[in-house]
Amino acid sequence: MHMRNPPTLPLVLTLVSAQFVVMLDSSILNVALPSIATDLGLTPVGTAWVLNAYFLTFGGLLLISGRAADVFGRRRMFLFGAGVLVAGSLLGGFATTDTLLIGARFVQGAGAAMLSPAAMSVILASFTGRDRVRAMSGWGAASTVGGAAGVTVGGLLTAALGWQSVLFVTGGVAAAIGVAGWALLPAGKEAARRSFDAAGATLVTGAAVAVVFGVLSAPHSGLVSAEVIGAAAVAVACLVGFGLVEKRAADPILPARVLRDARVAGGVAVNLLGGGARVACFVLVALLLQQVLDYGPALAGLAMLPTSLAGFAVSILVLPRALNGLGPQRVAVIGLLLLVVAHLILATVDNGDSYLLRVLPALVIAAAGVAFSFTPTTLVISEGIAARNSGVSSGLASSTAQIGGAIGIAVFGALDAARRAAVFGAGGTALAAAEAGLQAAFLGAATAAAAAAIVAVLTFPALRVRFTRRQRPVEADAES
Repeated sequence: MHMRNPPTLPLVLTLVSAQFVVMLDSSILNVALPSIATDLGLTPVGTAWVLNAYFLTFGGLLLISGRAADVFGRRRMFLFGAGVLVAGSLLGGFATTDTLLIGARFVQGAGAAMLSPAAMSVILASFTGRDRVRAMSGWGAASTVGGAAGVTVGGLLTAALGWQSVLFVTGGVAAAIGVAGWALLPAGKEAARRSFDAAGATLVTGAAVAVVFGVLSAPHSGLVSAEVIGAAAVAVACLVGFGLVEKRAADPILPARVLRDARVAGGVAVNLLGGGARVACFVLVALLLQQVLDYGPALAGLAMLPTSLAGFAVSILVLPRALNGLGPQRVAVIGLLLLVVAHLILATVDNGDSYLLRVLPALVIAAAGVAFSFTPTTLVISEGIAARNSGVSSGLASSTAQIGGAIGIAVFGALDAARRAAVFGAGGTALAAAEAGLQAAFLGAATAAAAAAIVAVLTFPALRVRFTRRQRPVEADAES
């Protein structure tokens, strides 16, 4: 299959558009939260869970959804995921209570978790070489543009039509993508019947959901709360059980040998750390623009627009050449270092600073860092897993990035809250507290990106001089 063939380009556009709407939905409510809190009378905890509900089901279900795409069919999972995302969006748009809205966000996250790995697995299974690089560069562009555009679109729609319109637009885009997928996605050849490994799927999903729940609960319930300790216990129990089950499974979801491949193990660790640094580019910057620079929702949304444009340009024009010339392992490290620089610049922004001279350059660098780190790391992971398990590789890449993002936001949020409390305790103003808190959060994000770069250098085979023998993809299907 070749991207330049007429029937192929619409297919690739449909697949990358699926990732666009998934990332759009992850950030589109950020700017709308104050309006939602006012209309529905949300408590601080309820407000947090409007965002957390999406990330809980999205991050927790990605790996099992990727496996389901491999076993039950990528087209089927793509269409089902789009339908669930539409249903959740409509439910949220008509929500009149916080319970209904949070429930709708759970549904949206589940739909996104089905849609994203199904779309990526089609790319990984159908393309090789330069064609895969081009397709995945488009995927990276959709990820960067979707996350940044969510802040812009959410701000403009909230200011003009109210927060409900944000959810209706998401549902409309998801419906259009579902229709396009129904028309363009190949039905796929009949493959040998494969077992689903229900026990392994249940345990790994339970572990992922428990980790995300514990992380998301920590900011408002505390690290030693029953919620966090209970979630940690469930996660450990599920992981231990998963390891035991996978040793005996006929067709395991994630055989132990897969994680012994340096590309897979290193990519997972890099994605966990880098995921936090990447999501901070959207969540923390939205807070910086409104709480430190005093921008309203609409202006804050417009201020994020250059991030979308820069991310798209870098992903389409620069990333393919970089990947072909340097390889994904080296490009991933460059992207992580760019994220370090961007977060260090953002940590120095104070009230009254120039947007053009201080904030805009950091946003452009951050956009390049996101583009240069996520897609290459995904390719590194997929290199170590056989094409027959492309759904697993896409789910593993996406789930680790999302879980890393959830952990990052919790950690950065804790740093922010601690610094704000210290400033308030010393008699400081709300503005001074916001400046100090966000500075600490951005420094934390820079640290996470730097740690990810160090892990990449230590684990990625192409970056280790002493590594001479080229590794081959792990044929996970045939080895258990």
